[in-house]
Amino acid sequence: MTKDAYQTIARTPTVSEYLHLRSRAGLSAFSEAAATKGLAGTIFAVVVEQGGTAIGMGRLVGDGGCFFQVVDIAVDPAHQGRGLGKAIMAALTVFMADKLPPSAYVSLIADVPAQELYKQFGFQETAPRSLGMARRAG
Repeated sequence: MTKDAYQTIARTPTVSEYLHLRSRAGLSAFSEAAATKGLAGTIFAVVVEQGGTAIGMGRLVGDGGCFFQVVDIAVDPAHQGRGLGKAIMAALTVFMADKLPPSAYVSLIADVPAQELYKQFGFQETAPRSLGMARRAG
């Protein structure tokens, strides 16, 4: 294996990795305290590393039985376009198929045009039957 090889590892990112990757990928910012609490609620996560450095991640959160959400799919822009988002989604999909109850409802909020990636893993747009809605707590 060369130092340039990517590894997809089943683990939750550290708080610093999480905050860094969200920033690099252009995702909204969270405080360190919020990230610490949020990461503790991870059901399953993967981190893509190159040379021991986290350059991508994805998480599954939820209630453990009925409802789950795919969140934090992020790849450092310097490494995008190399199939790493697909590798992250593939790892999450294997976990979902192997470990979640068949009746589990798994959702996500897709930033356009990322919905095309998620469609490759069986996710379908829910409109017009239902619409995703969101708000900030504060």
